[in-house]
Amino acid sequence: MHIQSDARSVVAALAPDEPVILNRPHAAARAARFFAEKFPGRSLYAVKANPSPDLLKVLWDNGITHYDVASLAEVRQTRAALPDAELCFMHPIKTTRAIAEAYHQHGVNTFSLDSDEELEKIVESCRDTQGNPAKDLKLLVRMRVSSEYAQLSLASKFGVDLADAAPLLQRTRQHCDWLGVCFHVGSQAMTPFAYVQALERVRAAIVEAAVTVDIIDVGGGFPSIYPDMDPPPLEDYFDVIFRASESLPISYSSELWCEPGRALAAEYSSLIVRVDRRRGENLYINDGAYGALFDAAHVDWRFPVAALDSGLTRPPAEFSFYGPTCDDADYMKGPFLLPEDIQAGDYIEIGMLGAYGAVMKTGFNGFGAAEHITVTDEPMASLYRGDRPDPRASDNVVSLR
Repeated sequence: MHIQSDARSVVAALAPDEPVILNRPHAAARAARFFAEKFPGRSLYAVKANPSPDLLKVLWDNGITHYDVASLAEVRQTRAALPDAELCFMHPIKTTRAIAEAYHQHGVNTFSLDSDEELEKIVESCRDTQGNPAKDLKLLVRMRVSSEYAQLSLASKFGVDLADAAPLLQRTRQHCDWLGVCFHVGSQAMTPFAYVQALERVRAAIVEAAVTVDIIDVGGGFPSIYPDMDPPPLEDYFDVIFRASESLPISYSSELWCEPGRALAAEYSSLIVRVDRRRGENLYINDGAYGALFDAAHVDWRFPVAALDSGLTRPPAEFSFYGPTCDDADYMKGPFLLPEDIQAGDYIEIGMLGAYGAVMKTGFNGFGAAEHITVTDEPMASLYRGDRPDPRASDNVVSLR
């Protein structure tokens, strides 16, 4: 793999016709160490955010030993990359064959569920050849919680309602060595209070069920920095989660888990695109909705951008992007702030794409090729360098820190 200093050096060396993904292993390593050292429990990397074997190994080398896998393909890929990692199959709906292969062939004994049907599948699929039930299962009941404080909701698809949680917890307790409760407050949660609210629902379910709980898994949702999204320090999230979980009626030896995806991977990658045409305030670029910019098109996610031509001198203006395919839906409204005099042939770096961006590229319309190059400069924004101004402080607001 090529190594360059930054995006400008890549453009100078290659003048690429296709998009180029820039990877920053040092940024992912720093994020991994941050979670491994500061989260008051165990951090599971959510592999779906970016399953790159290179990234998985960086995270492993820097203290992340547990991985949240959501499909049999992720089980196989992660096990191949990390033979000694602890894999947790956290998708609440799985096929019996996927469960059986994960358990019997790949050593997975941690599963999530949100229904009696799923509990039955897990129990039956993990029996030994004599038909005896597994004695080492760690089963986590996923609860439905609010996503009102997140930029992307994950509240409607999975999770048992509070009214039905206690009976499911009681039945699950009968079939596992470790019983857990998990939830997901949504992607890019912008306040730690999201976890407090969710943990209160967990408390109510545990009290009603009157069972011993060994794992509290607060899921993902930990944010990164994007335009107009400047979250509180992650230490605030960790502190609030720890204090709220400490008061739960759970086993004295219980474990606290989390499942960061975006927060561990976002700073790992950025993207170089070329402007192939300008039409007014619309820039036609060579990646888009069917490539690494899926979120920019489909959920109006604003990624940070920077023009790479030092000859552009005009003040910033607001632009929208069209991707390279023939589909009108290949459109990203932004607005993306770039020099007003940007033109066809200029290059743009789009930042914070390590989570979900690179992994969602398709080959639609024959597009989708992208070279990967390692660069050594810093990502466009970082929660982990220690030089970020505290967003809670201002000239007229007293910080509570």
